[in-house]
Amino acid sequence: MLRSMYAGISGMKGFQSKLDVVGNNIANVSTAGFKKGRVTFQDMMSQTTSAAQGPTANRGGVNAMQVGLGSQTGSIDNLHTQGYRQTTNNPLDLQLEGDGMFVVAEGLEGDESDQIELEDTDTSYTRAGNFYLDTNGNIVNPDGMYLLGFAADDDGNIQNSEDGELNISALNIPQDAQSFSVQTNGVVNYTDADGNNQVAGQVALANFSNPGGLEKAGSNLFRNTPNAGMQGDLVVPENEGTATIVSGALEMSNVDLSEEFTEMITAQRGFQANTRIITTSDEILQELVNLKR
Repeated sequence: MLRSMYAGISGMKGFQSKLDVVGNNIANVSTAGFKKGRVTFQDMMSQTTSAAQGPTANRGGVNAMQVGLGSQTGSIDNLHTQGYRQTTNNPLDLQLEGDGMFVVAEGLEGDESDQIELEDTDTSYTRAGNFYLDTNGNIVNPDGMYLLGFAADDDGNIQNSEDGELNISALNIPQDAQSFSVQTNGVVNYTDADGNNQVAGQVALANFSNPGGLEKAGSNLFRNTPNAGMQGDLVVPENEGTATIVSGALEMSNVDLSEEFTEMITAQRGFQANTRIITTSDEILQELVNLKR
């Protein structure tokens, strides 16, 4: 069989994957916190028909002769560039301006306000900042997962545990609060029933040296992986290179439609070209079969 036919098949498979990724990007062009994907390709191992030879006393060197065997998918990357801002004026719509991700968890008790150990919780990370209040006053995402932050004591100070680390807890705003706000450093303030200003806590962020190494888990969530490079414990916003929080706005998808349409056309033409390779190879085989006639 002709090697060109198998090379064409490998090209078709690769461009099909590219079209799948481009289609997913376009489908999520309006998804809050979505990070677009990108496909890169690599050539397959080539078949060597003649090895390279070094120069001798009587003749010069000769280069190797190789025939490529097609292409393969090199990587499918998640590009964590900043998405555009959409102003909503909803105080629980939080946008991250810079590096870092919100931390959400499930499996907590509804009234849990004491220190939480991250290794004991089902924790996920997200850039989608559309949060809500449940019936108990907890700040949750659309799936009911708790937004984690640093607890505050009765004096409004962020609590430290015995080892000096900040106490992590689910953020809660009392049901009798008259109003609340979120500052750029993540501190959640509210006005109690008596008209006094109180501190509910401070939003916690996770920072990663390689956010592209995070694994998408659906529902705008990411999971930590050994290659994501989570930098130590959770940190407060505007500290250690983490983002500033903008209340009343959402970070939308970083998908550029004009770029995606261009990539879609390129993938479509590449797919068509590889089908033409298979058609041409088939015609050559047909000619060979007909030689006997």
